[in-house]
Amino acid sequence: MSDAVLTDELWSRLEPLIPVRQRRFRYPGRARTSDRAALEGILFAARTGVSWNALPTAAFGASGATCWRRLKEWHEAGVWQQLHELLLAELRAASRLDLSAAIVDSSHLRALKGGTSPVPARSTGASWAASTT
Repeated sequence: MSDAVLTDELWSRLEPLIPVRQRRFRYPGRARTSDRAALEGILFAARTGVSWNALPTAAFGASGATCWRRLKEWHEAGVWQQLHELLLAELRAASRLDLSAAIVDSSHLRALKGGTSPVPARSTGASWAASTT
């Protein structure tokens, strides 16, 4: 794990996007794992495809569960969207964004069991049978 993805330069650019979480004054509990350690673990898991439980805690200083919770927390705070917009803006400013070769991805799934109906379905519960005479 000598090939560090999160360099000091990259961290200095990403750190302002990460929300600061204040510690409680009364009953503060255990000290929170550093955001940098959690981000290094997240990047390692994304790059290698290792499961969160198999993430080497000693290598990053953050467990897989901590990295997963931090990923979820930052997603809900909009950190990844801000990062994406920041990178696109920097690429546009440097004239390095070429959208002529952009790829749009979509997925098409078959609606199992007919999908949703536009109107409520009729009741199929127990009722009197229709007369045949």
